[in-house]
Amino acid sequence: MADLTLTRADATLSYDVTGDGPTVLQAHGLTASREADLELLDLRPLAARGRRLVRYDAAGHGRSAGPDDPERYRWTALADDLLAVLDAVGQTEPVDAVGISMGTGTILTAAVRHPERFRRLVLGLPPTAWETRAAQAGIYRQMADLLEAQGWDALMDLMAASTLTVPPVLAERGVAPAPQLQAATAPAVLRGAALSDLPSPELIATLRMPVLLLPWAGDPGHPLSTAERLHGLIPGSELFVAETAADADTWPERVEAFLG
Repeated sequence: MADLTLTRADATLSYDVTGDGPTVLQAHGLTASREADLELLDLRPLAARGRRLVRYDAAGHGRSAGPDDPERYRWTALADDLLAVLDAVGQTEPVDAVGISMGTGTILTAAVRHPERFRRLVLGLPPTAWETRAAQAGIYRQMADLLEAQGWDALMDLMAASTLTVPPVLAERGVAPAPQLQAATAPAVLRGAALSDLPSPELIATLRMPVLLLPWAGDPGHPLSTAERLHGLIPGSELFVAETAADADTWPERVEAFLG
């Protein structure tokens, strides 16, 4: 599987395509990458079962370069990138999209703009939104300031000392993923996240495609309140809350069953 490259305004996106059949696009979370998110939701088996899987690294993450400009990392800009990736792989029919955290925010931002491009949505770990977003945005700005002032080691020490860094499900697994941000632009990426929020509840309530929500418990950065609000806003949406690592381990089979 070779890396493919898509050149965008001020960014170069790395992506890959495996399998043949109806397309599933996967979008990872903030500070992660398409490889890092395999720890959370590995959809590669879909490519062996009649689906075309498209995965990409968001700008400033993994192997995708971006500029030193927070505006470039707003979810609105990342949503434009997502749609450009679909164009690059020749996707003309509505697509199934699977997101984690920032990926969920990116997908929802794209879906309210162009609902005709999406068949089904899987929204993993919906992030802070609306009333809960301001506090999380402050954390991202603090992280960016610390990175610029003291470097990666100081940020890693802070995260390691925080009891809120690793959610219970990941702590149970013994997983503490390392950030996959590109060092030169990491502060800008974090500040771009601080500038972002989900689309308004009124816009989200207009969505009519099937939606599966996959939150987990005990994570202030991905509070159940967001998933529950989305569940109430999106008619017919399904909600499954992972309370344990064993619950989260069922995500791949739940996604496959949902996508049909």
